[in-house]
Amino acid sequence: MKNKTRQSRKKGSIDRSETFDEFLASEGLLADSEDLAVKEIIADQIKVAMNKQHLSKTEMAARMKTSRRQLDRLLDRNNHSVTLATLRRAATAVGRTLRVELA
Repeated sequence: MKNKTRQSRKKGSIDRSETFDEFLASEGLLADSEDLAVKEIIADQIKVAMNKQHLSKTEMAARMKTSRRQLDRLLDRNNHSVTLATLRRAATAVGRTLRVELA
């Protein structure tokens, strides 16, 4: 959406022709939102795999060769500072692989 159109829109009004992704992009929030969503999905998949294997957090941390605190950060939906290396170690610890691709 063009800035001029956005400024002319009344506060509280909704532009129904705009998708949610377009709105997030116009507000400068799309990339961060997508990053957070991907991190949450991966963290949820790791939790499911841990539950299926009856792995405690302490056992999982040991498999990852990390601390329980680091594992808690990985599983925390609000913590954005997780590296690909950490995600890869977590995936390996539950017998999965992490795939990252450009689309």
